[in-house]
Amino acid sequence: QVQLVESGGGLVQAGGSLRLSCAASGSTGSIRMMGWYRQAPGKQRDLVATITSGGSANYADSVKGRFTISRDNAKNTMYLQMNSLKPEDTDVYYCNAVLRNSLGDPLEYWGQGTQVTVSS
Repeated sequence: QVQLVESGGGLVQAGGSLRLSCAASGSTGSIRMMGWYRQAPGKQRDLVATITSGGSANYADSVKGRFTISRDNAKNTMYLQMNSLKPEDTDVYYCNAVLRNSLGDPLEYWGQGTQVTVSS
């Protein structure tokens, strides 16, 4: 089992920057992929970016060139550097981790979410 705790959200003006952190604890050695998702009230949770244990990153088109996902395996922490923020980036941001159990089945864990608000 894995526990995920996000931090770093807040209020920022358009064009500003924020860095989100996600600290993982528990069976962190079993984590295969981590990612950031975001969700507005009443809407589906959308992918922002993912990163594999080897460091390969993938981004949603809406954030390419503005957001950077990274991972410090020694600290069991994942980051999302968000630059050039826009009002439409306002959402609750969730940390996600995918593990494989002993049978090879995927297990998914979520953090509690952190609010990001971008004012115009």
